[in-house]
Amino acid sequence: MKQTTIFLAILFAGLSLSAQHVVEWRFDRTGVFSKETGLLTSWPAGGPEMLWYAEGLGNGHSSVAIANNRIFVTGEHEDVGYLFVFDLNGNLLHRIKYGSEWTHSYPGARSTVVPYDGRIYVVSGMMFMVAYDIATMRELWRIDHAEVFGAENIRHGWVGAPLIVGEKLIIAPGGEENNVVALNRITGNIIWASRGKGGRGAFNAPIFLSDQEVPQVVVKMTNGVIGIDISNGNLLWHHPHAGGSTQHPNTLVYHDNMLFSSTAHNTGMQMLRLTNGGRNVEQVWTNQEINNRNGHAVRLGNYILTSNERPGIWFLINWYTGEIMFSDNSINTGAVIFADGMFYILTERNEMLLVRPNMERLDVVSSFPITMGTGARSWAHPVIYNGVLFIRHGDALMAYRIK
Repeated sequence: MKQTTIFLAILFAGLSLSAQHVVEWRFDRTGVFSKETGLLTSWPAGGPEMLWYAEGLGNGHSSVAIANNRIFVTGEHEDVGYLFVFDLNGNLLHRIKYGSEWTHSYPGARSTVVPYDGRIYVVSGMMFMVAYDIATMRELWRIDHAEVFGAENIRHGWVGAPLIVGEKLIIAPGGEENNVVALNRITGNIIWASRGKGGRGAFNAPIFLSDQEVPQVVVKMTNGVIGIDISNGNLLWHHPHAGGSTQHPNTLVYHDNMLFSSTAHNTGMQMLRLTNGGRNVEQVWTNQEINNRNGHAVRLGNYILTSNERPGIWFLINWYTGEIMFSDNSINTGAVIFADGMFYILTERNEMLLVRPNMERLDVVSSFPITMGTGARSWAHPVIYNGVLFIRHGDALMAYRIK
């Protein structure tokens, strides 16, 4: 096992531009790491082999992103946000100060960075975004959501990985006039700005629906889910959320013309169906009793696995009908992803679980505790890349061999 201590001398390594797949927020925003195969179906009693770890990231809940054989993750030290860049062996290549970072409730870096086509986009909880060149790590441009778009920050600091579609970089700052905005990803210039429905931002990331007659960006704002025509920024449809919460931390899940929306604090979950080529939407089913705060959900076939924030109960739900196939309170709530036939759950109580799909219960095959890092809870979602499991807990990043 190799230790990488961030405040030691920075090691330099050349950039390999070999054709590797890119990992951004929850791989491709679905939580399904579809390119991973040959993974272990069980782990040793003490957990899989730890390849390396790094300490000194600072406060943060962001996951890692991976591109061009580099690992990117953010953290906060003394009010300042830093972007850390590692090679795949855990050697620190860069520690870059990108500006002020969130230090209030649940302090630390929040949004997972987004790599794309030789650039990487870093979002601060203080509502600004910076673009860097991956080869040189030179800053290309930055934009302040409050100053430029008139947006207001949200209760626990800005969260929202930008969405890139072609030349457009989509953000949802939530201003009255600039509710959802498309920037040129190269220059940072505004392509279009949409008023949407005027809701503020809401802790989640936009997604792109390419298979509709009208290709569109879909995102949850404080006042509901909206669909925006990606070609011009026109509002296509809006569907409100029930309940009083304005915190919607879970990115939407899309399949078969249907959108699964789950959120926190007695606001529940709902399934929407797009109609008329994506110009309209209707509610298929709703469940106001299940509230997922930030662990998200994973769709597998005709079912979706998600959890309730209080108490910690997991549910397997029929995608099309909303029927609950099982509920299981044997493990704490947490972040869930899926790869090579297995669920991976990182609980808020800092335990990593390998779970076999089952129609009757949570079938936990293996588990191990996360003993490194800072903070009472693990909120950063786990990542799998080329047979390696990456877990970020507070100021520590750990890499485990699971292939």
